[in-house]
Amino acid sequence: MKYSTELIIDLPREKVVELFNNEENLFKWLKGLESFDHISGNKGEAGAVSKMVVKSGKREMEMKETIMKVNLPEGINFLYEGKGVQNWNDHIFTNEGESKTKWTQNNVFKMKGIMKIFGFFMPGMFKKQTAKHMNDFKEFAEKEAKA
Repeated sequence: MKYSTELIIDLPREKVVELFNNEENLFKWLKGLESFDHISGNKGEAGAVSKMVVKSGKREMEMKETIMKVNLPEGINFLYEGKGVQNWNDHIFTNEGESKTKWTQNNVFKMKGIMKIFGFFMPGMFKKQTAKHMNDFKEFAEKEAKA
């Protein structure tokens, strides 16, 4: 399954990237994040691996995050792996004038087992979750910049 989601953030690209690329900020906008632990590689660089635990309702998911490519401020690419799912996640940050940033997130999912059934019958669930996370970041970033 492939899809793209985009939104405009009312901040310059440099500020958006600064806030997005600070792993301490994850806990401020990624709802349900229980833990984020660096495992290997140099933090913030291609090849870095982290383990994250996200709680959604009563369900807890453990995922491995691998930074695949860093080309900031233009973009950054991740691979997320969890039980039955792989998600290639490309983030592109584009200047929209002097004070706005377009954030495009491209997702490619490969699923197996029960996750393949979810992906087939409810692809909108994945898209909706991506849009929610992006909007949560937008809200955090715009509020943080005013503080």
